[in-house]
Amino acid sequence: MKIGLTGGIASGKSTIAKMLIERGALLVDADQVAREVVLPGEPSLEAIASTFGQAVLEADGSLNRKALGEIVFRDKASLAKLEAITHPAIRTRMQQRIHTYKEQFPERLVVADIPLLYETGQQNLYDGIMVVYVPVEIQKTRLMERNHLSEEEASRRIALQMDIEQKRTNADWVIDNSGTLAETERQLDEFWKSQCLP
Repeated sequence: MKIGLTGGIASGKSTIAKMLIERGALLVDADQVAREVVLPGEPSLEAIASTFGQAVLEADGSLNRKALGEIVFRDKASLAKLEAITHPAIRTRMQQRIHTYKEQFPERLVVADIPLLYETGQQNLYDGIMVVYVPVEIQKTRLMERNHLSEEEASRRIALQMDIEQKRTNADWVIDNSGTLAETERQLDEFWKSQCLP
């Protein structure tokens, strides 16, 4: 089985992904793949530089994430341009990796951790979707603490994603990550047993 793992920014997807790996799942992480496709020499990095200018590159030719972030997180049109460059490259590489895992380990659960899974219309690529849920106020607080952001900036970043309540409604499995770690672990154990995973 292959499932998509998603949620809102700062909802705890990485924690859930780690717990699934501990239970025997294989992970394909969109954020990790996103970093790979913008390494020097990759076509996506060249396209980003030609779209946003040389100011988004470091002296060594690598991506200056901070400079790019300041452009795209303030302007939805710029973000859309960036996503048009990176998303197809990320999706292709992820599907290749998933295919390799399914061939090598047909019995194991493959989890694709994709923050913008619904936003990019990828839900039909998977056997089911797991949403990591926390209410938006907890999401905002965690994001402010984690990334040292103002409330206004945190709210703006959350607003760039689909509403968490809508993601929750669309999910096949919801893991409520607003309680204790033990409560989260219990929900994952129930999911694991319900799917009869080895």
